Amino acid sequence: MEVEHPAAKLLVQASNAMQQEVGDGTNFVVTLAGEFLSQAESLIRMGLHASDIIEGYKKAGNKSLELLEKMTVQNVDDCLVKENVIPAIRTAIASKQYGYENFLADLVAQACINACPSDVRGFNVDSVRVVKLDGESILSTKLIRGFVIGRSTENTLKHLKKAKIAVYSCAVDIPSLETKGTALIENAEDLIQYSKKEEDVMQDIITNIHKSGANVIVSNSTFGDLALHFMNRFGIMGVRVPSKWEIRRLCSAVSARVMNRLDAPTTEDLGTCDAVDVVDVGGKSITVFAQDRDDSKLSTIVIRGATQNVLEDVERAIDDGVNIFKALTKDKRLVAGAGALEMELQKELTHYAESNPGLDQYAVRKFASSFEVVGRTLAEVSGFNGTDMVTRLEVDHNAGKKHQGVNVEDGTTLDALQAGIVDPYLTKYWAIRLATDTVLTVLSVNQIIVAKQAGGPKNRQDQARDED
Repeated sequence: MEVEHPAAKLLVQASNAMQQEVGDGTNFVVTLAGEFLSQAESLIRMGLHASDIIEGYKKAGNKSLELLEKMTVQNVDDCLVKENVIPAIRTAIASKQYGYENFLADLVAQACINACPSDVRGFNVDSVRVVKLDGESILSTKLIRGFVIGRSTENTLKHLKKAKIAVYSCAVDIPSLETKGTALIENAEDLIQYSKKEEDVMQDIITNIHKSGANVIVSNSTFGDLALHFMNRFGIMGVRVPSKWEIRRLCSAVSARVMNRLDAPTTEDLGTCDAVDVVDVGGKSITVFAQDRDDSKLSTIVIRGATQNVLEDVERAIDDGVNIFKALTKDKRLVAGAGALEMELQKELTHYAESNPGLDQYAVRKFASSFEVVGRTLAEVSGFNGTDMVTRLEVDHNAGKKHQGVNVEDGTTLDALQAGIVDPYLTKYWAIRLATDTVLTVLSVNQIIVAKQAGGPKNRQDQARDED
């Protein structure tokens, strides 16, 4: 999607910054910033000057981050214990795959723990991969330890222990000459000698690779029949990975270097892996590179689903869950979810607005009411009346029930903490901060001068021709 308006571009930048910082909450930051701007518009229409709104929003933004620190409900003491991280991961996944959140959260938590080094702050989200295989249901999704390629090997070898891997970006075949040549064959002996030359060249190449210690050849291109014949003879496994991106990920996983020519690899070029196995998943063969070293742990989630759209939706949900785990390794604090935190912030900021004597108190009050958008949106997408839900939540929070949030099942309120609906502190912190900064930037602009696009006149649209 191409965005032209500069204010909309700022919202896109805020969303991208949120993706980089946390990896989740992009919709939240855009929704919140949009509501801040909407409330600011009503103040401008009332006659309040933009400078007063900016001053009030600055105060309210700083105060909300201050209040957020005091609203943490629990800490994740150990990220390597599955039960500690599942609640936050489940909340993130439920927003995209409601109904499957318990099943997927368990898989994602286990995958992250398997791929996490002993120092949790060194966790890399790229250590958890996703392979999509269409067919069966989402409940057939499974976790496999190691790096997975969604195809079988090229030759007859299917299982190998203590693999040493040579990775090539060229075809594993006889080098072909660029110039055309003609061979005159007069008898059977000439034909045998001609083909023997090719065999000798290919045998020398595979022999040199075998002598280097490599027992797995991974190529970005094709494997020739003659090459596969000699690889079977020397007990070398052949794996084809057409994607250059997958090749880079595999090299990173097994600590190998990609070679451009079919030469014998050096010790530095070779990657290592505990085992390479071909496994059948739902009637489809996949190749698993198992790696149990602490400095290079890997997990792969094999997603099953009826259609490509389902697979992509589940992949996005899993990606959010993995990023939530990463956020918990940075900051262990959790806050109440289901819109409970936002309603509590709304209540506290409204009290804070009453203590401000100036005109900026109106901006603080509008800033506070913007947080109602979370509860209202949760209710509306669940099929309930958003205004009624916000009213109920206000009554509960004014009565001292700090953790009351939206129950999407029946349209009532629930205690988010007791229901296990929690969000990472970092997600809320960065969302409020980025949304506030974006809105302040937009409000600071006095005038937009739109320049015409460079170049000549636009091309005429193709019109239907008259039939002869």
